[in-house]
Amino acid sequence: MACLHNHSCEEHDCSSEWSLYKHIDTPHVSALNESVAGSVKSIFKSWEQRLDNSSEFLESNDGDPELIVFIPFTSDVKIKSISIIGGTGGTSPSRMRAYSRFQGVANLTLHFPENFGAETTQIYYIGLRGEATQIKRDTVANIVYEAMPNPSEHKLPAETGGTSQVL
Repeated sequence: MACLHNHSCEEHDCSSEWSLYKHIDTPHVSALNESVAGSVKSIFKSWEQRLDNSSEFLESNDGDPELIVFIPFTSDVKIKSISIIGGTGGTSPSRMRAYSRFQGVANLTLHFPENFGAETTQIYYIGLRGEATQIKRDTVANIVYEAMPNPSEHKLPAETGGTSQVL
């Protein structure tokens, strides 16, 4: 079967080429209802490491299998597919909902409402395939919003050599 990028995917493994792993803003990935804070960052791996279940995983709190995962990107992306590798013994997610904007996805929220009957949900890998735009977003470092300006911080035209007129 010929694919859309000029070769047969049966002869060439193009999965890693289409992976969005390097475009995930991993330090800012977060999850709600995770049993170990920050463990969600460990489930984003390269395509080649997706089957390595010996490392950390994301697990929900006891008695509540629901998980919500927020995934920001470093540039806008077009998502083609999502791969999930879950735990054994009924701990894999049984359903998933994805929330994002339709044009130029800047972030993605995945909701795993239930699993196959276990007390907790476990996820070892989330893989995203698609295309990234080359547009990088700059982060805003400091924002100052003045609800009420402080006059001492603003020079009047008379103080800078201009004229001022009070009405």
